[in-house]
Amino acid sequence: MPESTRLGTGASARDLLFLREAELRLAQDLLFFGYRDFTAGPDQILAELGMGRAHHRVLHYVGRRPGITVGELLSILAITKQSLGRVLQPLIEDGYVMQNPGRHDKRQRLLSLTEKGQTFERRLFECQREVIMRAYREAGPQAVEGFRRVMRGLMGPDANGWIDQLEKGCQP
Repeated sequence: MPESTRLGTGASARDLLFLREAELRLAQDLLFFGYRDFTAGPDQILAELGMGRAHHRVLHYVGRRPGITVGELLSILAITKQSLGRVLQPLIEDGYVMQNPGRHDKRQRLLSLTEKGQTFERRLFECQREVIMRAYREAGPQAVEGFRRVMRGLMGPDANGWIDQLEKGCQP
C-alpha cells in the first residue's frame, strides 16, 4: 500500500513529523506550562481569599450561563455532588453565587452569580484576558484557528457540545 494511503488524506511521512513521540511530549509540556502560567494570576487572587481553582471554575461556568442547574454544572465539571458542595456552599454563603428554585420543578436549583460574584469573576477574567490577548496577537488569526481546532480535538463530545452552545450564543 502506498505510504500516502496508509497515512490518510494524501499526507506524506515528512508532513507528519509532528506526530513523533518527541513532538507529542513537547505538546504535553506546552499544555502543562501554558496552563500553569495561564492560571498563575487568578491562583494568587483566589489564594488571598482562601479559594482555589475549583472555585474559579464554578464562578466561570455559572457566570457564562446564569441560571445553570446544579446538574448541568456537575456534568460540565465532571465531579461528584459532594465535591461540588464543598466548593459551591462557601460561594453561596459568602455571597458570590445565588441559588433559586427551578421555574417548573421547584426541586431544581438554578445558579447565578450575585453582583459580588460577577465583579469577582470579572476580576479573574481580566487577569487571564490579557494573557490570551497577548498570545492571540502574537500568533495571528490562522494560528488562533489552529489552536481552537487542536483544543476541540482534545475535548470529548460533551465539552464540544458545550462550546457549540457558547459559540451560538456569542454570534450576533
